[in-house]
Amino acid sequence: MQLDGFDVVVVGAGFFGATIAERVANELGRKVCVVDRRAHIGGNAYSEIDPDSGIEVHRYGTHIFHTNSDTVWRYLQRFTEFTSYRHRVFTVARGRLYSMPINLATISAAFGRAMTPQEAKLVIAAEADDHVHAHVHVHGASVAQNLEDKAIASVGRTLYDLLIRGYTQKQWQTEPSELSADIIGRLPVRLNFDDRYFADRYEGMPVDGYTAIFQRMLKSPNIELRLGVDYFDIADQIRPDQLVIYTGPIDRFFRYRCGELGWRTVDFAREVHDVDDFQGTSVINYADADVPFTRIHEFRHLHPERDYREPKTTIYREYSRFAGRDDEPYYPINTTADRAILSGYRMMMEKRPNVIFGGRLGSYKYLDMHQAIGAALKTFENEVTTFLAGRELPSPAAMAG
Repeated sequence: MQLDGFDVVVVGAGFFGATIAERVANELGRKVCVVDRRAHIGGNAYSEIDPDSGIEVHRYGTHIFHTNSDTVWRYLQRFTEFTSYRHRVFTVARGRLYSMPINLATISAAFGRAMTPQEAKLVIAAEADDHVHAHVHVHGASVAQNLEDKAIASVGRTLYDLLIRGYTQKQWQTEPSELSADIIGRLPVRLNFDDRYFADRYEGMPVDGYTAIFQRMLKSPNIELRLGVDYFDIADQIRPDQLVIYTGPIDRFFRYRCGELGWRTVDFAREVHDVDDFQGTSVINYADADVPFTRIHEFRHLHPERDYREPKTTIYREYSRFAGRDDEPYYPINTTADRAILSGYRMMMEKRPNVIFGGRLGSYKYLDMHQAIGAALKTFENEVTTFLAGRELPSPAAMAG
């Protein structure tokens, strides 16, 4: 496999890599080779038609596009139109259904009575205070900032025990009291009946699906796509004057010399049912610890505007576990030990001036799609253009040869 004619080699055809490849090819007119060890483009945002139901499914779990960034929204609209889809999620706990994220309907249902915003605020605050006082009484110190303490401070004990504790146990296979508070941000509690999962200014589903976005992004004649190719099989062909955009696992790039970074992965169990609606919405979480899966995805609900006439539906049950080297990593665990390992790799990165590390795996950060695109656009403007400015654009004759 020859790489001589390329200015940039992009490793990984997800949103970070595809965005930089598109910008380099169309804005700078440079030659780009995009390699991906998978047999498809799109990274974890890849979508495909299920052969049994005819419904477009997301192979790596439900992806909803949302952002507050005008820049990202305008950029992606070059490659797709969006529907007006608004994501709503429900959680099953102890045989009952609750709206998520936690809002006034959730709180009222959990306590079995209608509440005003002020009543709900006082009830949650009182439970949070009780937790703090009980902790101080037992331990003689302020509340330790583990995940359980942080969650109870946000939503109170009742909602925590009902909706968060069991789900978190399954998601991380660890007691929440033993998890770092850094794993979660402050849990949103809405003291109104707003049941939208995302509060961003822009939200929707790509009209033609996610894979169509990547096909349009990567269609430039300056881009050559090579799927089913592992970067490490061709890495020895890279010259120092070629720029590498690496979006794979950072620890693998350096052959795990500082240690392995911790990741969570998910497994999906696919089922096709002979009904036109299995659960009534696109995602339902299952909060009880004795239910082995964390959620069920039903993809037909992501595109209610489509005419899926066949009385069949495809669902994925999602299971969470620790990731091994051969698994698809999804969520960085990011313990203190992980951060120490990462700092070692960052020192090694400084000695590789022709490699830019990005995306979720290359930066060891949980990035949503819009964050990956935004980071790629900034990386292109600030780093990629600077690197390539020092290289002459090959003459048309040389490029033809």
